[in-house]
Amino acid sequence: MAIVRSRKGAPGLVEVAARAGVSPATVSRYFNSPEIVKPDTKARIAEAAAELGYIRDRLAGALHTRFSGTMGLIVPTVDNAIFSEFIEVFGGRLSEHDRTMLIASHGYDLSLEVAIVRSLLERRIDGVVIIGFDHEAIPITMLEERGVPVISAWNFRPDSRLHCVGTDNRNAGATVTRHLLDLGHRDIAFLFPETQANDRARDRLEGALAAAQEVGVEPSPDRLRIAPYDIGQAKSVGQAVLSHNPPSAVVCGNDIIAQGVLYACQAKGVRIPDQLSIVGIGDFRGSAHTEPGLTTLRLPARKIGESVADTILSMSQSGIPEKTFRKNFDGVLVERGSTQSV
Repeated sequence: MAIVRSRKGAPGLVEVAARAGVSPATVSRYFNSPEIVKPDTKARIAEAAAELGYIRDRLAGALHTRFSGTMGLIVPTVDNAIFSEFIEVFGGRLSEHDRTMLIASHGYDLSLEVAIVRSLLERRIDGVVIIGFDHEAIPITMLEERGVPVISAWNFRPDSRLHCVGTDNRNAGATVTRHLLDLGHRDIAFLFPETQANDRARDRLEGALAAAQEVGVEPSPDRLRIAPYDIGQAKSVGQAVLSHNPPSAVVCGNDIIAQGVLYACQAKGVRIPDQLSIVGIGDFRGSAHTEPGLTTLRLPARKIGESVADTILSMSQSGIPEKTFRKNFDGVLVERGSTQSV
């Protein structure tokens, strides 16, 4: 039996026609045969559709009241290991329930999410998973107005307005920093990606700095460096850190950056951990096999991916709960050979 999703509040073709001052038939021709619509009329319809937030229903007709069986997943990037395990687990879990996913990437440009969400809604997506909490209001509103469940993955905050399943990234940053502090390190450099439009990195950095400040450590500006999610670029930043007045330890925003610093040490002849201790966050594939093995905080990507899939499936079938759903999975510190006491 088909499950009917309410579309209350969503503007339709008739509303667009009224706003543009044309007939509904003309609006229909604009979307289906735009070449036969006059240019000035097309401009008015396009403007009206944009102002109303109208979403064209590509599956209207036979599937008008049915779910598509597809979930949307919007990630910042698919170019490295940060989200690869999560994507694999999420997709696998959906397939167990005869569901599939559409993946889109915005390359950390949040302004692209409006177009991505519009495209997903045109395909009558059953639910949408986004990463973190930094998002423009429009795409979230577009989903909420149409009763499409949306879940934020990979970050957790107890006061989140969005339904969320993830890890407390502030605690993650604090945990790896306290590990170095407990080993006696006080001259610590912090290498993190740009935090604008990246709440996971921002929370980790804030947690790391807060942990340092708890014991009176206030890093100087030269100890705070921006390092992209790229091993080669992180290696270059690491070499710059090691070139003059090197610290005794480095906290890296994730394992990709940490691996870049490991390569920088090899290039500069810096012995790990004798001369420099390094910690990462993530425990990506390969982190256990570097020389020495990387000390890092293992994030439960598999558990997060499975929980996100189960939750978005439940919401799409039974409805969106009025109370905000929040679930936290703590990371686990994995000590390897890249850190030692001073």
